[in-house]
Formats: sequence, structure tokens, C-alpha cells
Amino acid sequence: MFAADGCPNSADEISTDRPDVTNSSVVVPYGSLQVENGVDETRRQGSNVVSGTETRLRLGVAQCTEVLADVPTYFYSLNGRASSGFSDLVVSVKRELPVPLGFHLSVTGGLGFPTGASKISSHGYDPYIQVPWSRRITDDWSLHGMFTVTWFTSQHIINPTFEPTLSLERALGPAGDLFVEYVGEYPNHARPSQILDAGGSWRVTRVQQLDFHVGFGLNSSSPNHFFGIGYSFRLDGLLGG
Repeated sequence: MFAADGCPNSADEISTDRPDVTNSSVVVPYGSLQVENGVDETRRQGSNVVSGTETRLRLGVAQCTEVLADVPTYFYSLNGRASSGFSDLVVSVKRELPVPLGFHLSVTGGLGFPTGASKISSHGYDPYIQVPWSRRITDDWSLHGMFTVTWFTSQHIINPTFEPTLSLERALGPAGDLFVEYVGEYPNHARPSQILDAGGSWRVTRVQQLDFHVGFGLNSSSPNHFFGIGYSFRLDGLLGG
């Protein structure tokens, strides 16, 4: 989903960071609060885990700038040896940049806080830098990508960890989208994780979205498979924007 050239305003349709891993290259409008939620079921190494609510809060604090928080998600192990508990809190700032050569581009910087359960938390204050981008190919087709670098302060041997993504998206009428995506995670001195996923979204109204995604791992260090659904909404004019 693209905004017009320039940063979005409250007249634009909702543009979320889900259901794909690749985040939106545009920010939320100034004065708007966007709440993105989801539930996933994942199978990895003999364990089935349900996670929710995967809530991301995004607040437009200035023109072209948002503050976002990934609220701790609860992971519930249905079987196997996987652990149950909450994940860490992550707080970030995202800035949308000018549009060079038709590319929508933004930069995000954030910090993870070790608030999660002992067997799920990273146990460190983990900074990251992320660059989401997108470019329209035709009226219906667009290409999206993201590159993330994370430093895990309590796990120095895997630093830095790189995560590239690439997503091909197809618009379905004025309110729908489908995508297929590659996601890689490449820690230093460790086996990479690689997944392929696909899904879609439907804007129920200008400020509400339903979505789904399904995917599988491409190697033994990745999830066997996963499936998720989500609901997102936006509240405008909270800061006079």
C-alpha cells in the first residue's frame, strides 16, 4: 500500500507493517494512533506454539515521523520443548525520507528491553537499525524490501545479525493486496534462518484492515510452518493532526 508522494495524512488509507515481515516504507499520519494486532500458530522442531496479540502501537508525533512500540507478545507452547511466556518490549522511532527515483524510503532505529520471560528474553538491551523501502512497478504490482541490523548485547558471538527481506505485492481492486516474500536472518557465526511466506490484506474501511499470512522454512534452523491472522485500525486527530 502506497501513500501519495510526500508523507501521509489522515485522508490516506491505512498502511500497516503486517502481515508480511517487511515493514511499510511510509509512516502513520501526524496525530494518528495505529494499532496492529495478530495471532500466529508456528511449528518448529517438534513444538507447536500459539502467539498473540503481536500488538504494535504506532503514533505519528510529527510530520513524516512516528514513534512505535512492540508490546510484549505471549507465546504459549502447546506441546514439545518450546517455552511459554512473554517476549521483550521494543521501542523505536521511524522517519520517512524524500522519495528518490520513485522509491519510498524510511529509516527506523530502536531498542529492545529485556522484559520477557527468562527462556524467551534476549536478556540484553538490543539496538537495531532498519531501512524499509518500496517501489511501484505498475499500477497493480509493487516491490518491497527491508534491511535490518541488530546487535544482541548479551550474545556477542552472533553480532551483528542481518535480516534482509524482499516482497512482491499485487493489488486486488481498491481494497485488497496479495504478497509473496522471502525473509532471511543471518547471525554472525551461526546458521541462518530462511523462510518463504505469502498472504494478503483487505481494508474493511479506510482505517481498518484484516489480514492473513502462511509460510514455511527453507532450512532446518527455520520454522517448519506457520499461519496467522490479524486486525489493525487507526484513530486520527489525536494530536490535532
